[in-house]
Amino acid sequence: MAVKPVVMAVSGSGAEVARRVADALDVPMFGREGRVTGADEVFANALDFAREMFAAGRPVIGVCASGILIRAVAPLLADKRAEPAVISISDDGAVVVPLLGGHRGANRLARQIADGLGATAAVTTGGDVALGVSLDEPPAGWRLGTPGLAQDAMARLLSGGRAEVTGDAAGDATWLADLPAAGGSGADFVAIHATTRPAEGATLTFHPQRYALGVGCSRDCPPEELAALVSNMLAEADVAPGALVAVHSIDVKADEPAVIDLAKALDLPLRLFSAAELEAEADRLESPSEVVFAEVGCHGVSEGAALAGTGAEGKLVSPKRKTANATCALAMVPGVIEVPRGRRRGRLSIVGIGPGQASWRTPEVSRLVSESEELVGYGLYIDLLGPLATGKTRSDFPLGGEEDRCRYALERAGEGRDVALVCSGDAGIYAMGALVFELLDRGAGEGGVSADARRVEVVCSPGVSALQGAAARAGAPLGHDFCAISLSDLLTPRADIVRRLNAAAEGDFVIAFYNPVSRSRRTLLAEARDILLQHRPADTPVMLASNLGRPEELVRYRRLDELQVDEVDMLTVVLVGSSNSRLAQLGEGPRMFTPRGYARRIDGDLREVGNRHLKGAPLQTYNDTSSNKKGVRA
Repeated sequence: MAVKPVVMAVSGSGAEVARRVADALDVPMFGREGRVTGADEVFANALDFAREMFAAGRPVIGVCASGILIRAVAPLLADKRAEPAVISISDDGAVVVPLLGGHRGANRLARQIADGLGATAAVTTGGDVALGVSLDEPPAGWRLGTPGLAQDAMARLLSGGRAEVTGDAAGDATWLADLPAAGGSGADFVAIHATTRPAEGATLTFHPQRYALGVGCSRDCPPEELAALVSNMLAEADVAPGALVAVHSIDVKADEPAVIDLAKALDLPLRLFSAAELEAEADRLESPSEVVFAEVGCHGVSEGAALAGTGAEGKLVSPKRKTANATCALAMVPGVIEVPRGRRRGRLSIVGIGPGQASWRTPEVSRLVSESEELVGYGLYIDLLGPLATGKTRSDFPLGGEEDRCRYALERAGEGRDVALVCSGDAGIYAMGALVFELLDRGAGEGGVSADARRVEVVCSPGVSALQGAAARAGAPLGHDFCAISLSDLLTPRADIVRRLNAAAEGDFVIAFYNPVSRSRRTLLAEARDILLQHRPADTPVMLASNLGRPEELVRYRRLDELQVDEVDMLTVVLVGSSNSRLAQLGEGPRMFTPRGYARRIDGDLREVGNRHLKGAPLQTYNDTSSNKKGVRA
């Protein structure tokens, strides 16, 4: 899914311009709280908001001073090939400045905005200013076949060089028509080849994407078999992979490893068609098959997919060829295909958003949420996403609706959507990750999900778990062996929980208790406390952490023998130390830690110092700032 830009106004003087831009782009308008009226959504701090959106991969359009956006994103700058566009617009709408991502759409977007406002697009990238074109950003329907040569070619043209465009597709490369033209050769001469054929030598080459590749294969076809078949067909047809617009196939092959690997290897999108859509191409097939029809419901997969990928204007140029397990075919159109035809393979992103605050959310999670079309989850968790959720389809489910929300998310992704299943903490720790895979592991008659849902791409992204957040606030209580135990007996038999409690107590693990209590379940935490007291000291430190990372965060410490159930609720993580855990009393208060065993090494060093002293070595005193005690060093 194309990520939509964010339009933000920092002051009331820019609100009217921001509204015009947002409406023209069909996106919400964001305004600073208390300063901008008429915004669809508000933000509290401009720097934090712009930084969060940029980190999530969203193009940022700010009606504000350029310096605000520069200061916001500067700490995140790392790779200009991957960073989203950043554009500033003056409050009066007179000037539109693409600050970042000029060759990743910012210049084009800036011109579009400027045209709508009647403004000036202050494009500063050399190629766009002097040549009117950027050689490393060809238009839709074209692909740069020799990316390593574009920068040098641009530099030579900007230094007064001349270009000549040749090749079988030169007549279609009208976007290169304004380059300074000249014949001949020399240091300032830039040869550009516009062709569907493979690039030759050190020549800057652009490919028009006018071919659609159709493929089919048996289940578990060796990926190398399909790849070799396609490679041989392209070589015989003298077609460059860059001239392909996509890999096309029937939807039942959405999860076929050979097809997925082929699309990745060619760096092409995978597009899918139903059997009915492919059967609509039956009259144009050169190799129809009744066997294929009986098996999948259409008379041809590879030829039908290639033709469906080119549309009514397409024609087969390489009819079906096959091996024992694979087939492929090639179709083309006279011009170029700017947008691939067919349905995408659905994707379900299982994301953990941490405790909810943006600073504890990983950049990958923010990016996956930004790229998604639909958000599914418990309503509170989606609310915690704040601006990232704005403008997206959302499907809220109540607590207790875990199975329903996982099924729904999978089925929506099975329809070709990009869906994010939103969980708090880490999605794989007492959250929805395991349930998703359990549903996928079951057959349709065993309470599983539909065949379409089983074919989706599933992406799991880590989040900051409750035990990590609590441990960070405490200090380092998980410095040695630890475990996590859920005290909810809703899905786990109580006897199993008690058995694990006894084992963890005897093993002297630091324990993180999840789901410690509920309205109807008030006894297991007390029982756990009593079991632990049989194996570790009464003064073992216990940390109670509630609402971690949120304004109402509350952290407090108790002795194990003084742990009271009434102090704990479902939003509290309980960390119980091992027999070795302790509290360090620091200026800002107590900090909990569990030694790993370095004390033996430290004590051994001190004994070595003592031995050297007995042998007559001189001693120096020093201040141990970590304990405010006097120590010795040889």
